[in-house]
Amino acid sequence: MAHFYLNESLTSAEVSDVVELTGPEARHAVTVSRVHIGDDLVVGNGSGLVLTGTVTEAEPLRLTLSVTGAVQHERDQPGIWLVQALAKGDRDEMAVQAVTELGIDGIIPWSASRSIVRWEGAKVAKGRERWAAIAREATKQSVRPWLPEVADLVSTKQLAQLAKSTQMLVLDPEGSQTLTSVTVADQDLVVVVGPEGGIAPGELDALTAAGAIRVRLGDNVLRTSTAGPAAVAVLSAKLGRW
Repeated sequence: MAHFYLNESLTSAEVSDVVELTGPEARHAVTVSRVHIGDDLVVGNGSGLVLTGTVTEAEPLRLTLSVTGAVQHERDQPGIWLVQALAKGDRDEMAVQAVTELGIDGIIPWSASRSIVRWEGAKVAKGRERWAAIAREATKQSVRPWLPEVADLVSTKQLAQLAKSTQMLVLDPEGSQTLTSVTVADQDLVVVVGPEGGIAPGELDALTAAGAIRVRLGDNVLRTSTAGPAAVAVLSAKLGRW
């Protein structure tokens, strides 16, 4: 398989056009992946455009390729979003990486009441940037046409507002309905995963009052790092993506 790189500034391209990679992407291609003139590459813009081409110039700060194929992929509808509660260690980051590889359309960091980790002050922007960087690398690894959006940090109150305009599914080991039995509506799906200590009763009440549905994945209790990816896999199958 050819190496896959991202150039978000690309808007369009046709066969025989020449496109380029610069900066860190070019440096990684040339100095780490050892890409040479004549090699085949795949380049995307993170917004559905995927180009194949042959390298015509390979310098550490600039790599060019002649386009041999161009495909514009449509975004999947309805979209699947993950609301991931902030978690200690790197468990939340593990979830971000895995759901990106599995095809998530967007990720929303959530400051749940039981989250041990807190993003405050400068950490809010830094944390979001970190998640976005993880999602970007996972997009390249999985050769995805669309780069998932990483939204701003939300509170439980903001999450309840989102439940009113989406089909929100809150993962809860005590939910009376299984995820596999949910009837998927024709609107974006939002999966909510709590922190290590679970979602607080007050938060569950606020979300269900706003229209969210409490669902369980099965009899086992999954970690916050694995619950989201498992749910995305189930929903991808239900929506016919897989």
